[in-house]
Amino acid sequence: MGAKIKTSGYQGGSTMADGSAGDRVSVESERVGQSAREGEILEVLGSEAVLHYRVRWDNGHETTFFPSAGSLRIIRRAARTRSK
Repeated sequence: MGAKIKTSGYQGGSTMADGSAGDRVSVESERVGQSAREGEILEVLGSEAVLHYRVRWDNGHETTFFPSAGSLRIIRRAARTRSK
């Protein structure tokens, strides 16, 4: 099992590209020595057949990302609990 990204307020580490707005994403680099890209899903676009996302990357850039098999890891947004 791969290592999970520890991000405050987030949990999981699903490898399926079925994220929702607010989930974090991690994309492994295709180049040796280059770190993974991480960001937040702003919007889910397309359908299950051609699922893609609008992502704001940690460097501030926004792109439309079309994940390929195994390229994207979803880090689910943790459910917030209400305090009494």
